[in-house]
Amino acid sequence: MRELLVKSTGVVRKIDELGRIVLPSELRRVFGIHEGDELEISVDGEHIILNKRLDVCLFCSSDKDLVSYKDRRVCSDCASALGTATPREVRLDESVTTST
Repeated sequence: MRELLVKSTGVVRKIDELGRIVLPSELRRVFGIHEGDELEISVDGEHIILNKRLDVCLFCSSDKDLVSYKDRRVCSDCASALGTATPREVRLDESVTTST
């Protein structure tokens, strides 16, 4: 049986009328949780555990045909789209540049 290490953050949040809570921005920053990320909810005894889902595509949340890149998951469709993306270049007209 694994022992659950629980560390209090000292932050208390109320549950709203729809059953939602807000994760403090500091926790979201530390754990790399961004808008649209999926969190898996599980229970360990009397503890509710939230885990960021890492088994879905970083861009589209697909769970099909995933490949790993720098500890992130990307589906083959998004990986292909990234491979065909071209960098954008900004060129200034010579008349816009100034000389000193």
